[in-house]
Amino acid sequence: MEAESKSQWTPSGEWAEFYRNTLINDVVPFWFPRCVDTRNGGFRHCVDADGTVVDTDKSVWAQGRMSWMLLTLYNTWEPRPEWLDWAQQGLDFLLRHGFDTDGRMFFTLTEDGRPIRKRRYAYSESFLCIAAAAMHRATGDQKWHDLAWKLFRFFVDWNFTPGRMPPKFCDTRPLTGIGPRMIALTTAQSLRADLGPSPELTAWIDRCLHEIETLFVKHEHQVVMETVTPEGHISDHFDGRLLNPGHAIEAAWFVMEEGAYRHDQRLIDLGCQMLEYSWQRGWDTEFGGLFYFRDVQHRPVPEYWHDMKFWWPHNEAIIATLMAWKLTNRTQYADWHRLVHDWSFKNFADPQHGEWFGYLHRDGRRSNTLKGNHWKSFFHHPRMLWKCVQILNS
Repeated sequence: MEAESKSQWTPSGEWAEFYRNTLINDVVPFWFPRCVDTRNGGFRHCVDADGTVVDTDKSVWAQGRMSWMLLTLYNTWEPRPEWLDWAQQGLDFLLRHGFDTDGRMFFTLTEDGRPIRKRRYAYSESFLCIAAAAMHRATGDQKWHDLAWKLFRFFVDWNFTPGRMPPKFCDTRPLTGIGPRMIALTTAQSLRADLGPSPELTAWIDRCLHEIETLFVKHEHQVVMETVTPEGHISDHFDGRLLNPGHAIEAAWFVMEEGAYRHDQRLIDLGCQMLEYSWQRGWDTEFGGLFYFRDVQHRPVPEYWHDMKFWWPHNEAIIATLMAWKLTNRTQYADWHRLVHDWSFKNFADPQHGEWFGYLHRDGRRSNTLKGNHWKSFFHHPRMLWKCVQILNS
């Protein structure tokens, strides 16, 4: 979709229709029903450009996220029976195979559900948590309500109780990340939307907002850090100087969304500031698109993919810029939204087969033809399309 000239352009109802049509007529048909594993259950999501399966292993993240996305469309747009049925079999697969004997979830499984890998963090649990809450909203079945709360309480206990999760770093140089705070924040927001408000959810949202603001937002450097010391200081080493613009921009719209929910202008301003800091550090003024990693002191980043363009930061930036414009009516955010929208759909979209490619070189050339793997599935891109429609129609 080509945007109007800069002097005339603001997001409009036409754009809402574009996002909705892209989701329903381009993205959903790319994945469904062919990704549904009718023999084993769950979803086959490691796919090439035309949807051909390139690996039958199944990411537990993907099973939960894809189920949540289907259920969210069912709950908020249209109660299509096939969306509910596909989500049901995705969740049933996880209940049969996703949990280890200690109650924690695996990270990857074989196509028939045998465990391959289990990781130290608990994000698998958070994605099943939001899917269970959405299933409760869709069906009213109490077991999904209870499972969502059980997984949420496990997730926050695992991530926030000192010593519960095995540390990533030795005690020599401990660091803490923004990831658990932003995922706890959005998980609590999702549960509130699907299960209803509660003081417990509000308390966790308050805590995450406070820690994101006081530990990771560094106004003196105009950045949002990916990791800091437990006291909130910048560690002058590769890991400690790392900026992840896509992650920070995603966190920014979670904060803005909470500000809108509470009619709290201070939170809206904080989220917009996080977006601005991360855009200024992350946007590639030479080739366009968002860098994957940056260094807070403008030093070299050791990861070889630091200047690549991944699909998901662009999905998050499209949401964040649109939300910032909607909440403030500032033309700067509308211009940024148009810029990242146009660059992304020009470079990631596949007009032949649908969906987005996942990985580009810095100049926008495709790195490979993958559209699904253990991280990319029916989640970030369709969530962006769905969320933009919600924002424009609000």
